[in-house]
Amino acid sequence: MTSFVNIKYSTQHPGVVRAESAFGAVRQLGQAFSGTRGLATLLLSAVAAAIMVVAYQVMDSVTEGHLLVMWIALWAVAFAVLALFAGTARNLAARVKAGLDAWSRSLAEARADQRLWQAAKNDPRVMADLQMALQRAADAEEAVVAPAVVKAERAEPAVGATVLRAYHRSYI
Repeated sequence: MTSFVNIKYSTQHPGVVRAESAFGAVRQLGQAFSGTRGLATLLLSAVAAAIMVVAYQVMDSVTEGHLLVMWIALWAVAFAVLALFAGTARNLAARVKAGLDAWSRSLAEARADQRLWQAAKNDPRVMADLQMALQRAADAEEAVVAPAVVKAERAEPAVGATVLRAYHRSYI
């Protein structure tokens, strides 16, 4: 006769479960943080500080007896400014962040183009690959454009000038 033993002990250590839960919470906190929110907070703090400086200048001219009332009014103005400009600062921060991202992306592309051009100047195989890529791009554009009217000279730059913008077309 065979008998089975059913053990009712936990298969996971409670400390490990707590640690995994804590690590998951920290990971979610890192994912929830965005640079836009931090930049918006920074802009709001700058605006509030500027308004507080102006309010302090006004408060400085008041006699000492009304100092506490003016201090409370100063903080009320600061919180009202924070509430009033929160959306505007968040939108401005998002636009600044997107602009900086696009700028850094364009710089990276220009550096990559420069490195490719240097490699092409030193290696004829890379230069041949670039020339073939330019030729394929030109052929693809000619296939798309209807050949009804062909101008002798085009006023727009050549197809390769948009692809290889970091160096001159005369080198190819």
